[in-house]
Amino acid sequence: MAKSNNHKMALLYMMRELLLKTDEDHVMNASDLIAALAAYDCEADRRTIYSNVEILQDFGLDVIKKENGQGYYIGSRDFELPELKLLVDSVQSSKFITEKKSRELIGKLMKLTNEQKARQLNRSVFIRNRMKTGNEKVYYNVDTLHEAMNRNRQICFKYGEWNAAKELVEKKGGTMYRVSPWALTWDDENYYLIAFDEAAGIIKHYRVDKMLGIDLTEAERTGQDSFEDFDLAAFARKTFGMFGGPDADVVLRCSNHLAGVIIDRFGREVSLVPEDGDHFHVHVTVAVSPQFWGWVTGIGPGIEIVSPAEVREAYSEYLRTILAKYTKAVNLK
Repeated sequence: MAKSNNHKMALLYMMRELLLKTDEDHVMNASDLIAALAAYDCEADRRTIYSNVEILQDFGLDVIKKENGQGYYIGSRDFELPELKLLVDSVQSSKFITEKKSRELIGKLMKLTNEQKARQLNRSVFIRNRMKTGNEKVYYNVDTLHEAMNRNRQICFKYGEWNAAKELVEKKGGTMYRVSPWALTWDDENYYLIAFDEAAGIIKHYRVDKMLGIDLTEAERTGQDSFEDFDLAAFARKTFGMFGGPDADVVLRCSNHLAGVIIDRFGREVSLVPEDGDHFHVHVTVAVSPQFWGWVTGIGPGIEIVSPAEVREAYSEYLRTILAKYTKAVNLK
């Protein structure tokens, strides 16, 4: 009985062997396939192999016969090797995916190609000692948030923050947050939820790996009007490090060599208006926050906030506060 059942499975076993072991540089001829099926306790002859190849081709599998007649291989696949390498790189570099879950996901991606190419993916895996979240539930938080959006439901959760003991503790004494989830975005290797806070009447964002105990409520989402013209790409461009702040239309004066920096930050659509042979100015909308100040400071003297005056003065005060700390430290010596 077992042999009879295996004989019925021969076509599937043959497809598995072709998918796992062949590509343009690695083929299996009829003798190879007969031997492979024998390992599954399936008897086959050359006519069986030729017939199965035709069935697999009719089914839509790209089984190709080598031009020199040396054997068969799988041509096109759902994912080519460069695509799988891109996905592996994304998984292993994502801080919001734990090390354990990263290895599980990469293992599944490796099954989408043959054994030879899977070894290339395995050699490119460098997860240990990379910055990774310790919150194993973040992987499932994302699924819960998608479910809430699909079902048009509000969510409630507690929000966490890291303390000096490297523990993720509940923020604000375990206060329960209640918001309407509308979008998810990935910024600086972290996952963020973009949501509407009905109590505050504004759009807010939260790091998914710091969201604790997410539950769906029976209440329908609110804030749809706020998201009808919401541009997630524009939101990401103006928000530095995903730290919120009041929006401001600012003018930046930049040295010409910073054109690439500005385009990388604000997109190719931004207008770089020449001032002289060495400088240009640009009008952009930013969320004014310490992270914006830090970005400007990190670029250095080649960039200057020209207007509005209140933003320029706020940045000057930020610099004076920092400088005062270092001036005081020098005077103590």
